[in-house]
Amino acid sequence: MIVGCPKEIKPQEFRVGLTPAAVHELASHGHDVLIETAAGMGAGFSDDDYVAAGATIIATAAEVFERADMIVKVKEPQAIERKMLRSGQLLFTYLHLAPDPDQTHDLLASGCTAIAYETVTDRNGGLPLLAPMSEVAGRLAPQVGAWTLQKANGGRGVLLGGVAGVSPAKVLVIGGGVVGTQAAKVAAGMGADVTVLDRSLPRLRYLDDVFGGVFKTGYASAAATAELAAQADMIVGAVLIPGAAAPKLITRAQLSDLKPGAALVDVAIDQGGCFETSRATTHQDPIYEVDGIMHYCVANMPGAVARTSTLALGNATLPFVVALANKGWQQACADDPHLLNGLNIHAGQLTNHAVGVALNLPVVSPDLTLKAVA
Repeated sequence: MIVGCPKEIKPQEFRVGLTPAAVHELASHGHDVLIETAAGMGAGFSDDDYVAAGATIIATAAEVFERADMIVKVKEPQAIERKMLRSGQLLFTYLHLAPDPDQTHDLLASGCTAIAYETVTDRNGGLPLLAPMSEVAGRLAPQVGAWTLQKANGGRGVLLGGVAGVSPAKVLVIGGGVVGTQAAKVAAGMGADVTVLDRSLPRLRYLDDVFGGVFKTGYASAAATAELAAQADMIVGAVLIPGAAAPKLITRAQLSDLKPGAALVDVAIDQGGCFETSRATTHQDPIYEVDGIMHYCVANMPGAVARTSTLALGNATLPFVVALANKGWQQACADDPHLLNGLNIHAGQLTNHAVGVALNLPVVSPDLTLKAVA
C-alpha cells in the first residue's frame, strides 16, 4: 500500500501523522510511505529522519493526496484538503464530525472511506486513540487556565496555588474521565483546591480510592454543578460523549453567577464545546471574554507540545496504521470490531450513529457497510 502523510495546515498545528519510527515499521512490511516535505519539522523530525527510515519526500500535499492509497493525519482535513480526497481513498485521522456539518458533507461527497481516531474503541470500552491526546490536553488545562487567570490576560489575578496566608484558587473539573483526571492531578499538584464532578458512581469511587486526599469528588447534578461553579476561579470542561456533540454544562445565563474574571477552559471544544458560550480559538489568539468571564477554547491544545503529542499519538495509532496497510480497511475492520467502530464514512454514506443524530443525517450500520463491500 502507498501511505501518505501531508503536513498539517490547521493554524498553529505542529504535530504530524507519522513519526520516522512509524515509517520504518511500515517500510519493513513492504509499504511505500510518502511524506510531504517539512511535515515533521514542528515536532522535531527532519526530512532526513524520514528518508533514513525509508520514506520518500514529496514536494506538495497535492501529490501526496494524488498518489496515496491511505492518508494518515492528525487533525480533521481542512477544506482545501477535502477537495483532494477521492473515491476509494482511505483517510485515518481525528475527524470530530458531530459539530462540523461542512466537513461531514464534503467527506460524504468525496466518496472516501474515513476512519476517525476518536471513535475507535478497545475491549474495556475506552477510546485508545483519543486517550493520549486527552492526557496531554488534561495536563495542559490547568497550565493554560492559570495563565488565563493572570490579570494581564483579563483574569481574576489569582495564583493557582496561593501563598502562605492566602487561600489557593478553587478549580472545578466537570468530567472524571481521562481529561478530567489528568487536569485534576496537575491542578492539585500546583496547589489548587480541586473538585471533580462526574455522573458515574463507579468512576467517582475509583477516583476517591486512588486520589482521595489529592482532590475532592462530587456527583454532577445540575444543582451541584451550578453551586460549585459559582465558587470556582477556574472551571475545566472535560465531558465527552464518543462521536457526539458535547453537552452544554454551563449556560450563558449562568455566567452572571460566576466570579468576575473566572477562567473557563473547554477541552471538549473539538466536539462543539461543553459551555454554551464556547467557540473555537487558536494558539495564536486563545482567549476571549463573555460577560466578564474568560474563555480558553483552543481546538488543538496538544499541538502546543507537538513533539510530546506526536510521539504519544504515534505510539497509539501505529498498530492500527500497520493493520490497515497490511490488510486493507475491510479485512482490518472485519478482524477488529473496535477498529470498525472508528468507521465514520464510506462511499458517500455516514456510518456513525452519534454523528447522524447530531447532524440529522441518515446512517448506515458499519457492519452492513462492511458486508456490502466484502
